[in-house]
Amino acid sequence: MASTSKMPSTSEDDLEEEFEHFDDFTLASSWERFISEIEAVCRKWLADGTKNLLKKDAICLNISEGLYKADLKYEMKSYCMEYYFGTVNDVVPGKGNDWSCVLHDLQLFFGVNEFLVIAPQSASGVVLDGPEASKLLSAVAIALSNCSSLWPAFVPVHDPSRKAYIGIQNMGTLFTRRFEADRIGSQVPVKLMHLEGLYELFVSKFAFSTEDLSTHLFEVSFKMKLTYCTLPYDEDDDVQEPEAGSTESGGSPKSNHHNKSQWDDDCPWSEWYSSEDPVRGFELIAVWSEKAFESSLDMAELENASPLEADDWLISPCLSETLTEDSDGKRIGFASQLRLLVDALEMSMEAKFIEDFVSEHSGPETVKSSAVIPPPTVLDRVLKDLFHEVEGLQLGFSDGDHKDSRTIKGAPLESLFGQFCLHALWFGDCNIRAIAIFWIEFVREVRWCWEESQPVPRMPSNCVIDLSTCLINQKLHMLSICINKKRQQEQESPKGGEQSFFPAHVKEETQVKRCLSPHDGKTQTSSGERESLSRPDGLKDSVGHISNSGHSDTVKLGDAKPSSCIRRGSAGVVGSMMLLESQQNMHAPFTQEPPVMTEDMHEERLQAVEALGDSFSFSAQLEKDILSSDMSAFKAANPDAVFEDFIRWHSPRDWENNDNMDSGGSHDNAIKGLTVEWPPRGKLSERMSEFGNSWRKIWNEAPPLPASEQKPLLDPNREGEKVLHYLETLRPCQLLEQMVCTAFRAAADTLNRTTFGGLKQLTTKIGQLNLTMAATLRCLQTSNLSIDTEDIQDLKRLCEIFEHVEKLITLAASLYTKFMNAPRLLESIFNDCYNFYAPRMGTVSTASEVKKDFEKKQKVGRREREIVASMFTTPTANQSWRKVLSLGNLLNGHEPTLREIIFTKHGHLSENYYGGHAPRGYQHELETYRMYISGTSNDLSVALAVASCD
Repeated sequence: MASTSKMPSTSEDDLEEEFEHFDDFTLASSWERFISEIEAVCRKWLADGTKNLLKKDAICLNISEGLYKADLKYEMKSYCMEYYFGTVNDVVPGKGNDWSCVLHDLQLFFGVNEFLVIAPQSASGVVLDGPEASKLLSAVAIALSNCSSLWPAFVPVHDPSRKAYIGIQNMGTLFTRRFEADRIGSQVPVKLMHLEGLYELFVSKFAFSTEDLSTHLFEVSFKMKLTYCTLPYDEDDDVQEPEAGSTESGGSPKSNHHNKSQWDDDCPWSEWYSSEDPVRGFELIAVWSEKAFESSLDMAELENASPLEADDWLISPCLSETLTEDSDGKRIGFASQLRLLVDALEMSMEAKFIEDFVSEHSGPETVKSSAVIPPPTVLDRVLKDLFHEVEGLQLGFSDGDHKDSRTIKGAPLESLFGQFCLHALWFGDCNIRAIAIFWIEFVREVRWCWEESQPVPRMPSNCVIDLSTCLINQKLHMLSICINKKRQQEQESPKGGEQSFFPAHVKEETQVKRCLSPHDGKTQTSSGERESLSRPDGLKDSVGHISNSGHSDTVKLGDAKPSSCIRRGSAGVVGSMMLLESQQNMHAPFTQEPPVMTEDMHEERLQAVEALGDSFSFSAQLEKDILSSDMSAFKAANPDAVFEDFIRWHSPRDWENNDNMDSGGSHDNAIKGLTVEWPPRGKLSERMSEFGNSWRKIWNEAPPLPASEQKPLLDPNREGEKVLHYLETLRPCQLLEQMVCTAFRAAADTLNRTTFGGLKQLTTKIGQLNLTMAATLRCLQTSNLSIDTEDIQDLKRLCEIFEHVEKLITLAASLYTKFMNAPRLLESIFNDCYNFYAPRMGTVSTASEVKKDFEKKQKVGRREREIVASMFTTPTANQSWRKVLSLGNLLNGHEPTLREIIFTKHGHLSENYYGGHAPRGYQHELETYRMYISGTSNDLSVALAVASCD
């Protein structure tokens, strides 16, 4: 039909239309033309089939339903006819899945699978006129009959809010099914609130029965689905909580204490922020499968039954909007604060000194004066919490930390700098000005610890510095060691102020081994040396005395010796080893601890070695000071020792013994009183005996001094001041780079300590996050200050990945607190939630797969029902929204939020009565009546399907 807006056609066009078109006078009216158009569309759909329609342009409504549309016009009105068809064969109403969540409303109402819906193209989309609806439905029925199609057809009527329909279906026999659905939106009769009244409503529809309904017992099939919802966990909250992550004037959340208990109080992130529970509640569905009832009394008895007696339980979590929708920065957590820290890193590239960001009127122009700076009271509170010494604190790598977190060059979670970075995330709004003020005050507190010789909190005062951590953490560790050494010096110094020394220690490979004397079997240590061993800080008193007992470790050696040959600094004999020239027992000396070094100190020494050239070997030059100290201590403890004796004690690999003659055999023979060949056969290794060996040169130059009289290998005053100079002159970019690495590592380790039942998918995701962080943060672990825009963008993308994992961990923790006694249900529900959230993490390329609503349900086992039922706590007076309960089947005082019932009655086909056989595909039993009822005490929807032979 040509549009009225077009220009009139020419005579030639009219001539062409006359020959190309003709009037079919068999279609005498527009009504018949309308039926013909419907028939043509239906024949086309039947010919194509559902598979071809899906390949064309059919709309896939969900995983089991397709939709195909066609536009029609009758007289002056336009109509739209829609064809709904199932795409999964096993989703068929009446085949055990009447309550499937993927069913269309009409499929649920009337138990149909494929159907047509024809409606006017108007704002309401319904037919308000009764005769028009009947005429429209008749046209579709005639068209379907001409096509030999058994599709039911429906027309929406009345007001759209009523969801009212009328429909018809040709069943291929003398039977025709008619459909009608309507809804009562208010003032539901009390009788229809109970199962007994609903049963009587259904029975009253048996119009063809001539018997008295009140006395006759009809066998009616019954199915029921009850939906229960837990009360929102925060519905009865009288105390209004501050917004998550917000604190007094931008202070750290860790220092705030909430009076009201939160769901995540036991979670590791609760000391930094309070997270919204991602599980707002649960929806429980109790299903009674098909049963036969014969009276309303049976229905009344069923209404008093407990939901625990239902055949099936299905549960589904009600997820928060933080999971179902994009947060758009509204969610407060570690990820949101890490984004702000990355912004501060980007801004730190514009200044050379951290002080440039303190003043509002100085520094780069991009620093806004509106940046939040917490008041001094908040700063004092945070510093007090940060520098508070925690007893029994386990520093270093904890069992709760992920194994891959070590690959991130940051500071451990419980260390001082690790806690500083976490506090900085919440200090103010984590802008560069707040970080600058916080860092300056932090360094002042560290200097106070140094000047007052107070231990640095959260840092070990011994141990080897972990070079895999960031440089700031290494420096703080070095400072803690220096303060400890400094305090020992002050305790050991006499009142006269003489020079004090570091306490020495015994090398691990030369621990004291007390042996028995070959003469009397007594221990060969004098009282002075015993005091020295038990109290290493008393090395100055460990001087041997002359005795006539002949014990080499407690007497003057051999004949009369000068006073310079007195043994000093001995820690005891070394097994059965004896000196080569004097045949005295060899003594292990007390030695100084090797000096600890940070990463930059190692680099400086390596550069110095390269500058010296080949005058010393690489290893010898690097350890020259330590080696010289050990040699001096060995000479003092063994005055008659030679270079070969030192090698036998310090580096046994460089002394080549004869296989048949070793020091152990000599000792055994000495005990038996036998003659021992002396000296033992052996020699220095090739590298130690070569000409110009650096070790022998150091041996010749080393004076015999015990460790207590040597110059300390580590000067605590000098090294401590160097650490403070580094902290006070650190460039902003270098500070922020280490802060970003440490903050990511500390935040991830904090979340990793969450208890969530060892869910496999989440464990894998956490491992992937740590590997991604290590790879992305590698650009910050170099010292060339080459951070560019692309690196910043990578860090921002890392924040998004971190947020996804943080949400999943929060969800897992919430589910674990509720299902810790039902691990199977916990894992199944989390896996469903994970698959629902996965497309939002970028794992699915097509946006059509991103679902807005979570609809997956899990079946609850019989043994798990009590655990699930315990979640439905008895509502209080404030929580109950109805004072008088109207429906039955209460679950711990909760009435169903939705009750759905299906009544059906079946009749038998009589071949003699109908004068023919049942059509192909039909059983001898036919569903003659079906009624679907849905609603609550204030809302009731009823859909009736009746098969009749009229």
